[in-house]
Amino acid sequence: MNFLAHIPSWLKNKYLLAGSFFIVWMFFFDPKDWGLAFDKNSKLKELQTSEAHLSKTIEETKEELDQLKTNAQTIEKYAREKYLMKKDNEDLFIVSSTTGSK
Repeated sequence: MNFLAHIPSWLKNKYLLAGSFFIVWMFFFDPKDWGLAFDKNSKLKELQTSEAHLSKTIEETKEELDQLKTNAQTIEKYAREKYLMKKDNEDLFIVSSTTGSK
C-alpha cells in the first residue's frame, strides 16, 4: 500500500476517473466519435455546394428549353452550334485546336 501514498488524492477520485474514461471513450473509441462527425459535416458541405451548382445548371437548362420552345432562331442557333447542322447552300468548316507538341 506504500505506492498509493504517492498518488495525489484527486487522481484517486472514482468520479473523476469514470468521467475521464467516459470522455476519452466518447471522443476516440465510440462508433460515432468526433472524427466521424467532422467527416460527415465536411461531406454535407460538399453535397450542399454540389446541390447549389446543380440547381443553377437546372435553372439555366430550363431557360434554354423555354427559349427553344418559343423562338425559331434559337432552335436554328442551337442546331448549328451543338449538332453542326448547316443549310443546303452552305459550307461548314470545323477548326479544332490540338494541344500538345509532337
